[in-house]
Amino acid sequence: MTKKRVVVLFGGRSAEREISLITGKQIIANLNRARYAVTPIEIPRTGNAWLNKLMRAKPDVVIPALHGPFGEDGTVQGMLEMLNIPYTFSGVLASALAMDKYRLIEFLRVHGVLAPRGVLLTNDEPSPIRAKRRMKKAHINFPCVVKPNRLGSSVGVTVNIKNMRDLGKALRLAFHCDSEVLVEEHIRGREITAPVLGNENPRALPLIEITPKIGAFYNYRSKYAPGGSSHALPAPLSPAMTKRIQDIAMRAHKLVGARGVSRSDFILRDNQPYFLELNTIPGMTKTSLVPESAQKAGIPFQKLLNMLIAFAMK
Repeated sequence: MTKKRVVVLFGGRSAEREISLITGKQIIANLNRARYAVTPIEIPRTGNAWLNKLMRAKPDVVIPALHGPFGEDGTVQGMLEMLNIPYTFSGVLASALAMDKYRLIEFLRVHGVLAPRGVLLTNDEPSPIRAKRRMKKAHINFPCVVKPNRLGSSVGVTVNIKNMRDLGKALRLAFHCDSEVLVEEHIRGREITAPVLGNENPRALPLIEITPKIGAFYNYRSKYAPGGSSHALPAPLSPAMTKRIQDIAMRAHKLVGARGVSRSDFILRDNQPYFLELNTIPGMTKTSLVPESAQKAGIPFQKLLNMLIAFAMK
């Protein structure tokens, strides 16, 4: 059997570079060398020499193990489309939409998906006074949440903001990471994540309930530090609530046009699941949620990678 040439892109320019390095190395270590000729290509913070390496590798498929802007937002996907190179995970439109938290939620809200109220601020309106004025119009009170609009891994996120002073600090932090910032009402509840696997006919994987052990919410450290969080798998929910959340995640996956795998995050309060975001390139580290959920469903990590490559080449 001729081995398929697989290029793994990892690293990149975003604030999530370090997580991409871990994800990329984990994928590289677990690809089946009997089936694939693997070429790792680390994208540096600056420079484009990696493009020459990509073209020389002549890949049959690319795995963009990239997180954040310039990797998860449709830019690399668009380049691969122009080069006519198949790639894993979602396409240009789904990637761009899912990266933009505010516009994704507004899109899904039209389709009946419940989500926290939020307002989008741009960097020409960074003052807490102007933010509070916008919040008032949207019926958002303290406590609130401030997050960069187009970044993941909880980078630059502040929760449980209770006053104007803290709002100002949170805005400065978020605007340091992105030129657009999302301010949302703070929904307290249980943190549930819902992976979905597949293309046109996807399947829901087991839900996971996350309890952070470091910090007040599922932040960067609790996501990636060993012992930073505990995961209840499957999430201890009623069959009816499990199906309800999985159905919403499946619907979001299909509406956005996600491909391969996605992971939707929810807050469950008073038996109401609030949709937070959808990840089109979920983390694939040792502490990541999608490989853990897939394993529970009887899909070991190497088999999961085989499936993602197969989805990409259909």
